[in-house]
Amino acid sequence: MWSGALTELSIAGVTKSYQTGARVLDGIDLAVPAGSFFTLLGPSGCGKTTLLRCIAGFLRPDGGSIHAGGERIDTMPAHRRDIGMVFQDYAIFPHLTVAENVGFGLKARRMGREEMAARVAESLATVQLGVLAERLPGALSGGQQQRVGLARALAIRPRLLLMDEPLSNLDARLRLELREDIRDIQQRLGITTLYVTHDQEEALAVSDRICVMKEGRIEQVGTPFALYREPATRFAASFVGAMNFLDLEGVEHAIRPEDVRLGAREGAVMLAGTVRKCTFLGREAHLAIDTAAGALILRDAEPSAETLGSAGAAVAVALPRGRLLRFGADGRRVL
Repeated sequence: MWSGALTELSIAGVTKSYQTGARVLDGIDLAVPAGSFFTLLGPSGCGKTTLLRCIAGFLRPDGGSIHAGGERIDTMPAHRRDIGMVFQDYAIFPHLTVAENVGFGLKARRMGREEMAARVAESLATVQLGVLAERLPGALSGGQQQRVGLARALAIRPRLLLMDEPLSNLDARLRLELREDIRDIQQRLGITTLYVTHDQEEALAVSDRICVMKEGRIEQVGTPFALYREPATRFAASFVGAMNFLDLEGVEHAIRPEDVRLGAREGAVMLAGTVRKCTFLGREAHLAIDTAAGALILRDAEPSAETLGSAGAAVAVALPRGRLLRFGADGRRVL
């Protein structure tokens, strides 16, 4: 099994504006560790795909530099950057077989027939599609087509693997299945991977590190755990996982729904509330509660029949002080 050379990615001061004058990337500085699974996470229009396309060579930055393995690549044409790309819409040729699609980049590199056949077989085995080598894409499911796209990107043995919303066109079950496979493949090969998504759960599940972006700027970079438990900004707190925001004595605080408790708790901030709605989801229940500090959601991991019938009931809500986050007027977290 091929284990690609470990390549770090360094992005310094990258800017990009479109003809409208809108700045899509506003001085991006990033260090992507060699061999890591690094995710760009943010809403539509935040600049994450534009940054990925600048790295791939499909767009040229207005300013800044991009280095891979210590070599500057932003001045190179795309075909010389040694980068594998997986697209949102599969981007495979419908008239070519699975094997021919996977070998397309190798043929462009004028690789010998025997070596190319071995490389294609290896890549298809990596994505568990070896038995479908002679099928046409029209006979494949969406998940299988995306695996073909991944195999094609891996076949050239790139130093970087870029993935642009690769699961967004799949149904929920296939998304879960393929995201686990993508992570497993990345860990086996050790290839430096830059992954773009707007799906927070997807990012938390697969990433070593996540960069949260907003309006062309970086809000925070960190591990999934750090982003979830120690968000640096109000935006990062609101975008990564569900969060309650409450006005406590004129200062905005935040707390995760699973950290909110019912009933009096020693040392906690106590609020009087009324249950507006209770939604039972099997393994847990979500309670929407109105309080003087604002509306909040409580996640009860062990709901009882009494809890499920609590709509309209007056309740005491406990906010453990150790789980409360505080944010200033500038949106930054106050420690």
